[in-house]
Amino acid sequence: MACGVVSVAMWERDAMRIVICDDEKEIRELLRDRIGRFCPQADILDYSSGKELLEAGVQPDILFLDICLPDMDGMETARRLRGKNKEMALIFVTALEEYVFQAFDVGAFHYLVKPVSEGKLQEVLGHAIERVEEKEAKKPQGEAENSWREEKSIVIKSGSISNRILLGNVIYAEVYNRKIVIYQTDGKVEYYGRMAELEKMAGEDFFRSHRAYLIHFKYVVKYDASMIWLEGGKALLSRQKYKEFVKSYLQYNKRVGGMTTLHT
Repeated sequence: MACGVVSVAMWERDAMRIVICDDEKEIRELLRDRIGRFCPQADILDYSSGKELLEAGVQPDILFLDICLPDMDGMETARRLRGKNKEMALIFVTALEEYVFQAFDVGAFHYLVKPVSEGKLQEVLGHAIERVEEKEAKKPQGEAENSWREEKSIVIKSGSISNRILLGNVIYAEVYNRKIVIYQTDGKVEYYGRMAELEKMAGEDFFRSHRAYLIHFKYVVKYDASMIWLEGGKALLSRQKYKEFVKSYLQYNKRVGGMTTLHT
């Protein structure tokens, strides 16, 4: 469960994702600033530990990874990530030269020793981007589109923790005990936030059926004038929003080419 004040951001997977993992805040900020200037269209995320990175569940295209990290060192972090992501360009950024040979065991693309000059960083990043783009171009068309143009996502940040949530997997959200609870097909996430903000970010496939509920049309099973039944849950429907809901739901089905559910 996420705690504290959160901010919600959103991306559509049409940009390269570059991740920085270093326990030194100054290094993270320096790399973020320089990478942002070299590659302004990229999605750049940063984490302070390998454990935090793994828990976030992100899949980097390019990863800048320190070796000396708290909880779990960079080599172990890289091994675990490689099990899920064979394609990422892994770049170690460390003050320790003696790990250079071990880096090959986890398929490192490059090994940078701190302090890294701006010119060297730009050179290595440029080559990494070329490699990622070349691999992407070699994929079958459908596979490439799915990997770089995934469903829309939201990122919920709580302190230094970022949780990425695929909107396509969100069934509904509700306000409960001053928290927002997002129910997904594979579990739920709780955080402190504003439903109005989530509603705005979620887009036209979602509907605010009640001040305490935001539902995803995709998972609607049936409805009446006061309730919406969804796969794995149900949500209240304000009577004054009933006509608007029916109209919006018909538009959704027309947009996605599905069949309209008859109300009871």
